[in-house]
Amino acid sequence: MSRSFFVTGTDTGVGKTLVTAALLRRLRESGVTVAGMKPVAAGAIAGPEGRANKDALLLQSESSLRHPYAIVNPWLFEPAIAPHIAAAEAGIVIDTNRIVDAHDVLRASAEVVLAEGAGGFLVPLDARRSFADLPGLLGMEVLLVVGLRLGCLNHALLTTAAIAARGYRLAGWIGNCIDAAFARQDANIATLTGMIVAPCLGIVPWLPNPGVAEAAAALPAAAMLRPA
Repeated sequence: MSRSFFVTGTDTGVGKTLVTAALLRRLRESGVTVAGMKPVAAGAIAGPEGRANKDALLLQSESSLRHPYAIVNPWLFEPAIAPHIAAAEAGIVIDTNRIVDAHDVLRASAEVVLAEGAGGFLVPLDARRSFADLPGLLGMEVLLVVGLRLGCLNHALLTTAAIAARGYRLAGWIGNCIDAAFARQDANIATLTGMIVAPCLGIVPWLPNPGVAEAAAALPAAAMLRPA
C-alpha cells in the first residue's frame, strides 16, 4: 500500500518546496521510501541532466531513489512565470498523460509520493484546467502549506474550501513562518487549528536561512503520512 499527496499552498512564495523537501527527509530518515515530484515547473537553470528547475532538483535529491529528472518534473518551461502563460508562449498544451505516467513510475517505487504544485491551488494549466485537477487525476490526498503572515487566515480558509468543494481529502496542513514580524502569530495559528478540519503536521519557525534539516525537525507529525 502506498500513499500519494499533492502539496499546495496558500500562495506563491509560502515555502511549499522547503516543506515538501522537509517531509521527504523526515519520512525517509524514519525508514519510509519516498519520491518527490514537481509535475509542472516554470523557471529553468542548468542541471546535471540538462535544463532543470531548482525546486524539482531539491525534491529529486531528497527522494529515496534518484529517478531521471524527466520523471520528477515532466513539464518544464524556461521563463519563471505562470505555467499556463509559459506554455501558451511556447505553443504547447500541457498533456496530463505525461504527468500520470511519471506519477505511476514514482508510486511503483515508493511508499509515499509528494507532488508539489506551483503557486496556489487554482493556478491554471490552461483556459479550462488548473492544478486543482491533479489530485483527482492522480488519486492524491492533499497537503496545505500555509504561509504565516498577515492575510493567511483568509487565504487558508479559501483554499480549504476549494479543496473540499472538489471532494478531495485534506490530509493535513503545515504552517510556515515567513514573516519574522507577523503580529499575533500564535493567535493566528490557534485560529487555523480550530477552523481547518485536518491535523496540523507542524509549524516551521521563521528561519533567516531556511534549510531542509531545520524544517524537517519542526515536522514531527510527518509520521501521519506513512502508509497504514
